[in-house]
Amino acid sequence: MKAGILMRLRGLIRKESLQILRDPSSIAIAFLLPAMLLLLFGYGVSLDAKHVALGIVVEQPSAAAASFTAQFSNSPYFAPRNFPSAAAAQTALSRETIMGFVWLRSDFARRVAARQDPDIGVYVDGINANNARLIENYVQQSWADWITSQADLAGASNPVPIAVEPRIWFNPAVSSRDYLVPGLIAVIMTLTGALLTALVIAREWERGTMEALMVTRVSMHEILISKIIPYFLLGMGGMAVSVTIAVFLFGVPLLGSLLVLTLAASLFMLASLGMGLLISTVAKNQFVAGQIAIITTFLPAFILSGFIFDVGSMPAPIQVITHIVAARYFVSILQSLFLAGTVWSVILPNLLALLLMAIFFLGAARLAARKRLD
Repeated sequence: MKAGILMRLRGLIRKESLQILRDPSSIAIAFLLPAMLLLLFGYGVSLDAKHVALGIVVEQPSAAAASFTAQFSNSPYFAPRNFPSAAAAQTALSRETIMGFVWLRSDFARRVAARQDPDIGVYVDGINANNARLIENYVQQSWADWITSQADLAGASNPVPIAVEPRIWFNPAVSSRDYLVPGLIAVIMTLTGALLTALVIAREWERGTMEALMVTRVSMHEILISKIIPYFLLGMGGMAVSVTIAVFLFGVPLLGSLLVLTLAASLFMLASLGMGLLISTVAKNQFVAGQIAIITTFLPAFILSGFIFDVGSMPAPIQVITHIVAARYFVSILQSLFLAGTVWSVILPNLLALLLMAIFFLGAARLAARKRLD
């Protein structure tokens, strides 16, 4: 009996492998799709504000004003433009040719020389709230740096009573790309894993090959196992391509264990393949299966996984919903492994959650699958 099962499984797996080699769409989903999406999002999505068009208005030129405005010229965050008056800068701001401007009044140099706080106007376009906050923080940091440098040149004590020396852990360059790319891998692999099984099985229903399998002696267990093994290996190959691109092309550091990463990716891929199998039991049409996969896997992973939007900042009911999104746990593991290392207090609970989700989706797919044509 066991020999017969193993023989049938070997034959089914060989059939799936040959079908993968003859049908380039599966290879494209596993390798080309993750690479293209990773390049597109990796280069196109950024939470950093750099080379911001910033207007500079100096009513009375002076050495102090020139020294302060040089802070913006030497910063990678700003692309300063000089304006003769505040009215001209306001016009440019309303036309969206600049994103904000700094206004130094005519008494700036006199108040600085007298060690009085000068009035500095900072006006920022608040349509994009995220950029507005970043620009405000950048200007404040530039002002604090200039005050410190002026105090050092004068040999006086720092007028700021508290000296802040920030220490940034896990992402010292404060690069949004290093933060986004690991999470992006999880989002992409969610879609890839679900599409690999959902579309392929739906295509078999459309071509009639699934009906041919139904009339053979193979059981539903054997059919599902033969679908999972080849596409699991294919999906893990796509995962390897994604990690390679992240490390060697985007320069994201991989500080954690590669073995732990492989284990986490394996559990996540099984969960994603289980989602695809479950979708395939509902939809026997490739178009419908693709739409369901995008709506039920990719969109929740993109929005509710913590990839971009912080889960802790979401309303409490939404935070509860995020616990059923497998990508949430994989994003947490990837960000820890890439940027912080193998932090077991973070990794173990998420590994357990991925294991439970893989068991749930594969079990649900098996319960929903029936060796019937109706």
